[in-house]
Amino acid sequence: MEYYILEFVRYALDIYTYMIIGYVLLSWFPNARESQIGQLLAKVVEPYLSIFRKFIPPIGGVLDLSPIIAIFALNFIKLGLYSVLGFLLGVG
Repeated sequence: MEYYILEFVRYALDIYTYMIIGYVLLSWFPNARESQIGQLLAKVVEPYLSIFRKFIPPIGGVLDLSPIIAIFALNFIKLGLYSVLGFLLGVG
């Protein structure tokens, strides 16, 4: 049972990472962020990305590196959370 909790957390954070990547890729296509999928991803991903955009300005006003830093941070969170839950649940 404990293993399934860890796997759920891992998969949930992996899916969120893919959602960030998908949201960034939508910016490459005109009007893609105005689609239903783009709006859904914006509602889910923008609150997290806005934290990083406060501290990391776009380079040259065009290149936004905040999603890259946000994904790195999410991976550190995932590893830390996975380790703490594994320790608390006595798994892995």
